[in-house]
Amino acid sequence: MARLTALATGLAISLAAAMQPIPALAADFIGVYGADDVICSHQNVQRAIRRGFRHQVTHVPNLPDVDIVDLYGARLTRHEPATFNSPIERRYCHATARLSDGADKSIWFLIEYGQGFAGIGDNVEFCMAGFDRWNVYNANCRVLR
Repeated sequence: MARLTALATGLAISLAAAMQPIPALAADFIGVYGADDVICSHQNVQRAIRRGFRHQVTHVPNLPDVDIVDLYGARLTRHEPATFNSPIERRYCHATARLSDGADKSIWFLIEYGQGFAGIGDNVEFCMAGFDRWNVYNANCRVLR
């Protein structure tokens, strides 16, 4: 009889535990994509993009000699949080860059946390369509989209 009571109690506890609501676990960060993002529009990120863009147009042949005058509308397009299998947190962003010749161009960029020089600081990679002469980020910046 004690065995039957223990079995019934264990079954009741298992059934009660199964009836409890369990929060859904997602494979990706749950957030509002396509909205303005504080990190994507941060001044240090924009400064790194402007500095890298200036270096690019100066040292890559056959690029127009323009500067980024303004970066606006920066928004998060994708977020990959750090996990056990992928310990680097990444934010993929999109913004519009106003160039010194008056043109507005889309710019795609990636922020990798803890990937600066010697692992200190963050790394910012960017791509603007028409300025990737060596096709580093694939056609139309597909790698950073």
